[in-house]
Amino acid sequence: MAIENESNQMVLFFNLSDFLLQNQVVAFLSVTSKVAASASATRIFDIPFYFSSNEWHLLLEILAILSMILGNLIAITQTSMKRMLAYSSIGQIGYVIIGIIVGDSNGGYASMITYMLFYISMNLGTFACIVLFGLRTGTDNIRDYAGLYTKDPFLALSLALCLLSLGGLPPLAGFFGKLHLFWCGWQAGLSFLVSIGLLTSVLSIYYYLKIIKLLMTGRNQEITPHVRNYKRSPLRSKNSIELSMIVCVIASTI
Repeated sequence: MAIENESNQMVLFFNLSDFLLQNQVVAFLSVTSKVAASASATRIFDIPFYFSSNEWHLLLEILAILSMILGNLIAITQTSMKRMLAYSSIGQIGYVIIGIIVGDSNGGYASMITYMLFYISMNLGTFACIVLFGLRTGTDNIRDYAGLYTKDPFLALSLALCLLSLGGLPPLAGFFGKLHLFWCGWQAGLSFLVSIGLLTSVLSIYYYLKIIKLLMTGRNQEITPHVRNYKRSPLRSKNSIELSMIVCVIASTI
């Protein structure tokens, strides 16, 4: 049942994404549900099944490939920040599946759990930045982020750091998480999956850097009224979103 539920989640995520993105609480909780499902899989696949281990590995390899390729290809076409984050998360799940395939013998589970811990901070930090920007401007369009650094350097830098960590650039936490995960996959003979993971990581870095460039160097003609009229609010320790953002940004850069 648990395996079937996770497989259905991967397929139905495309259809459910619009609903999730309109509900901030549900979208926030969707991160932890993926973490719980991945953690459960580390125990589930240790149990003998009717099918052989090779057949399960083939199924998981197909899911990983589809997740990494489709998730990142669809993410690069999005104009909404929340949709971009949602579809890029599908690609992140593909990386995690590599650790499940490797299993416990080559440190796959350990590398998967390590990466998932980093993923929680990176993804929730990015999501907190997006929510704060949306609350202050009323928009979610990527183009409306142009020139944000000139109005709110702290929010722009926080979002940039989380995106760079999601992309896996050194020396941020996401880099070491991916390095450990891919290295375990390579040692286990999953060179093809690791190669796809590296290529799709480069693709994700491309569209993350496009957003960061927009944040930092938006031209005057590119800056929309949403940022032009942006009013920076002082950080408040009682604001749970701002506090979560700070904690997650710190965790993403360590």
